[in-house]
Amino acid sequence: MSYRDSASYGKRQEFKAIAKLLELGFDVYSTLVDDQGIDCVIRIDSKRYLDIQIKARSKTCSLKNRGYFPLLSIKEKNDNYFFVFYSEMIDTYWVIPSSDIMRMAHEDKTNVSLNKNGTNAGKYAARVAGNNCNPLPQFDKYKNEKGFALLK
Repeated sequence: MSYRDSASYGKRQEFKAIAKLLELGFDVYSTLVDDQGIDCVIRIDSKRYLDIQIKARSKTCSLKNRGYFPLLSIKEKNDNYFFVFYSEMIDTYWVIPSSDIMRMAHEDKTNVSLNKNGTNAGKYAARVAGNNCNPLPQFDKYKNEKGFALLK
């Protein structure tokens, strides 16, 4: 992947995920700057909004990392903050509430972890697909349409 392609990859995938949300009928507002870990906001009704962080993995990254999403920042427990993960290789979305990421990081065998030491201390990581890019069954309830339904 050339520098120009890799530099714009994340933004292209954000637009793709936003297009998917619009296609599903969500009222989506894009942010101009992603300095709070929010790529877009979804208005559910006049009183409820959801903050969305979009993370994508390209089909050109190593096979074992195509379903791995590290360095997730969650500042505090917030029921209105969601991650939308996208793996280009298997054309699959996972929509996971940040509160579920926090909970799973403290449970065994969830494939979600919390970095406790070093420069990335306090950041989470989620592996939603295995080393051969096979979606992991414990994330089925967050996958594609089931995951997007969690936003309603």
